[in-house]
Amino acid sequence: MRTETTINDTRDFGVGRLLKNLPELRRIGFAANRRLLEIEQISHDCALGDDAFQHLQRPRQIEGQRAPALRFGDANAQAVLNAVLMFVFVARGFTNKDLRQQFAVLLGKRADQISPGRMSYELRRLRLHGLIERLPKTHRYRLTDEGLRTALLYTRVYARILRPVMAPVVPAAPPASPQSLRRFHTAEAAINLWCDDAHTAA
Repeated sequence: MRTETTINDTRDFGVGRLLKNLPELRRIGFAANRRLLEIEQISHDCALGDDAFQHLQRPRQIEGQRAPALRFGDANAQAVLNAVLMFVFVARGFTNKDLRQQFAVLLGKRADQISPGRMSYELRRLRLHGLIERLPKTHRYRLTDEGLRTALLYTRVYARILRPVMAPVVPAAPPASPQSLRRFHTAEAAINLWCDDAHTAA
């Protein structure tokens, strides 16, 4: 597989069309290719170490500030990590407003139902955990490699494995019934099998 970058309008990057600008266009193209390859690599190997995963499950003190937890399976955590993935290929990053619109949709709300302050809280905890970084001299953010790896792990495991497997665990039968217990054990076995496979691959 070969990755190539085509620039149709150099002014999209604030660069003129004269030949003297070719080195700058070359630099931009190589940077875009490297970023794409990094994302492709991480998307195929988004495993987190146990320590890194556990650190996200509880509040921590980072640089003298309290970093709220990003608990796996929590609706808000899943929504914000899904939302930041939508900007992974946006070179100029994303703003509070950009993320708020996507975050609201994933929670089944309108953007005006999510306050800028609420979104600032989400941005702050992502930043303190090292999942996003602020672009210098701007109010824009972008995912770090650790953030991309974390967002992919959270969203893929939850959407592709836990949610489909756990859906039958909440049947119409009473929770203590033999049918409910059989479904729960089936779900547990499927999760354990996936974890064993993931550990072997790592």
